[in-house]
Amino acid sequence: MISEESPLLATTAHELVYDRFTPDQKRWIVFLVSYAGFLPTFVSSTFVPSIPQIAKDLDSTHAVVSLTVSLSILASAIGALVWAAHSSFYGRRSIYLWGMPFLCVGSCGVALSTSLQSLFLWRFVQTFGCAGGMSLGAGVIGDIYKLEERGTAIGVFFGATLLGYAVAPFLGGAATQYWSWRSLHYSIGAWGLLEMLLLYLSFPETSHPGTLGIDKVTHRKWIRISWVNPLSSLWLLRSPNLFAVMFASSLVLISDFVLLVPLAYTIGVRYGITNEAIIGACFLPNGLGNFIGAPIAGRQSDTVVRRWREKRKGVWCPEDRLRATWIGGLFMVPLSVGASGLITTYVGGPIGLALNLLCLFTNGLGVDFVVNPIGSYNVDVVHSRSAEVTAAYMASRSLMISAATALVIPSIERIGVAWTNIIAAVLAVIGQGLIFLTIRYGDRMRASVDVGFSTTENN
Repeated sequence: MISEESPLLATTAHELVYDRFTPDQKRWIVFLVSYAGFLPTFVSSTFVPSIPQIAKDLDSTHAVVSLTVSLSILASAIGALVWAAHSSFYGRRSIYLWGMPFLCVGSCGVALSTSLQSLFLWRFVQTFGCAGGMSLGAGVIGDIYKLEERGTAIGVFFGATLLGYAVAPFLGGAATQYWSWRSLHYSIGAWGLLEMLLLYLSFPETSHPGTLGIDKVTHRKWIRISWVNPLSSLWLLRSPNLFAVMFASSLVLISDFVLLVPLAYTIGVRYGITNEAIIGACFLPNGLGNFIGAPIAGRQSDTVVRRWREKRKGVWCPEDRLRATWIGGLFMVPLSVGASGLITTYVGGPIGLALNLLCLFTNGLGVDFVVNPIGSYNVDVVHSRSAEVTAAYMASRSLMISAATALVIPSIERIGVAWTNIIAAVLAVIGQGLIFLTIRYGDRMRASVDVGFSTTENN
């Protein structure tokens, strides 16, 4: 068993594995995986503003077409688990190249859809294809960066990928208003093709030598296909500390969706905004907060790890990284979401709109100060299965958030914007409380259920 006092990480010959790539090569790899990670956020967020036009073209209703959002969340969760599990067996490079054709074909299928049935099918294929972008990217960064550098690199990665949530609604709304939702999806297919070409030509295999499942297969065949259980990643969450941080990040991230999902019905209606492109532009402050906050949060978490490791005279406690979350989880997130609800209810005109946009920006920053250290923590503690633990974390979080998101608009209709947002703020504080408990009792949590936590030999 592993305890808080165990030297989980020490300077060993194993650290030489991180010197396989030069700093310039590492930066290029981070660019490529960030480019791939941007795709799932872009694909999911461009669709929502086009729902009214799609419903009109397919002779359906807004509510029915909106079911594709839930279907996309399901496809994203399944895809993340499938691609991550197979990447631990076949390697990161192969799985990136396998996923992109699904995205390209699915995007063209969505663009050609003439019925709801075909739309649902191809939207599932499209989202499934790009779903590995986030989990595989986190795994790749864990492959090439040491512990003290990992948070900064993951911060840059998350910042670039989360930019999709900022620009995608605006571009999706603009495409719907001035171009065509079908042409938009053809463009996404072409984008996926370009990404696949870049990965094929310049992306190396980053998994540590000798760690892939395929390397341990004794009887090789020309076509090497082995069954890999994609649900096995979820079993990692039986560890109390991994489940606790997943649940905590979900509670914090719900505030993001409480602000953004009903934005057209809250800020849009309150301040008389009806143009889809302008409503899409209101998402920009939150995405800008994500983009700026992620690298800052990553660098801060690395600093916290180094500082506490020095205090312990070289002994590493993985929960130290979580100490970087308190500013976001205790102050920025709950105050921004609560204030937005009160401002929307009681402050009208340009001043109310400007204050709401400031709250959206602050919320984007605050969420990153919680989610980024947790993402790095997951890679730290289960480094040998970093892509899988990230996929399990994100899939479970997505399912929780999708269930909570379905209650947002009914809650606003029943109790109002202010009380709905205050409830979200309270949930964020509860989530931060779970993080504090994990920091305090993390050693006992890890010792109670050992899922193969990192040691000096494998991190």
